[in-house]
Amino acid sequence: MRILLIEDDDRIRSDVTAALEASGYIVDSETSGEEGWFLGDTEVYAAVILDLGLPEMDGLTILKRWRQAGRTMPVLVLTARGSWTERVEGIDAGADDYLAKPFHMEEVLARLGAIIRRSGGQASPVIKVGETELDMRQMRITVRGVPVSLSPQEYRLVSFLMINSGRIVSQQELAEHLQSVHFERESNAVEVLVGRVRRKMPTALIQTRRGFGYIVETDPAP
Repeated sequence: MRILLIEDDDRIRSDVTAALEASGYIVDSETSGEEGWFLGDTEVYAAVILDLGLPEMDGLTILKRWRQAGRTMPVLVLTARGSWTERVEGIDAGADDYLAKPFHMEEVLARLGAIIRRSGGQASPVIKVGETELDMRQMRITVRGVPVSLSPQEYRLVSFLMINSGRIVSQQELAEHLQSVHFERESNAVEVLVGRVRRKMPTALIQTRRGFGYIVETDPAP
């Protein structure tokens, strides 16, 4: 899944990026409020980690503009300003969660995972669809209790579809969640990736809806 990180502190940005990538996320990062706002307004992200104290455009303004424009991706706000009035203002502006600096990286990952799951209608970090189980904490997918060996990109594909189970996801949306904005997206990349996953999975988890995209049914056939 693709995450947008907007943070102007070089050390924090580097540390958070490394932790996210180690947890299987694809990260697009920006230091400028203006550039970050533009990416969030024009690209598709599973979630955004947004600092409030940014140059050119502050985080609260960015968040308000996104919500006014109908952008609904979940947003985790980071800030060095921890007063309750500012937290309320951020949540009222459309933030899904709030984390004051300094923070533990484990908490960032836990809160990020939670807002992503909630956006897909899931509450638990362990998602079960039929005989397939996704454990987001261990980045592991099992079928009937047996782990399935998947590449990082294959894991991202399956986990995104399972989080959004019951919803048809277009090839374009999948492509946007599986590759960074800095890489050229090949037209048949998703189709090839789905084919690889199907050969590895012992169950018919991913179904094709011709002309629409792919879906993981909430009650799939074995």
